Amino acid sequence: MTGLYLGVPVNVWIIIGAALVTYAARLGGHLVLSRFKRIPPRVDAALNAVPAAVLTTLVAPAAVTGGPAEALTLATCLVIGFRLPMMAMFCIGWVLIVALRAAGL
Repeated sequence: MTGLYLGVPVNVWIIIGAALVTYAARLGGHLVLSRFKRIPPRVDAALNAVPAAVLTTLVAPAAVTGGPAEALTLATCLVIGFRLPMMAMFCIGWVLIVALRAAGL
């Protein structure tokens, strides 16, 4: 998208709109959860599942459409994810995928 709207580039309006929607979603979640004295167990379980769901949406396309470098990296991260902290797994996975892609896999 190119062009101006009210003298401002359209890309800037998109960024501002996305920021407002993100802020509204966070504020809405805070307002809803602040009404509870205790968070119900089902809501707590759902909120605890959000990070895994986000990671799945990021990893699933690479697992389905990726090549051997992606498959090897995902398999390695799966194995080391049981032994090492999450940040270490991300760092090792990042280094491994960069190295494998640089090697031409």
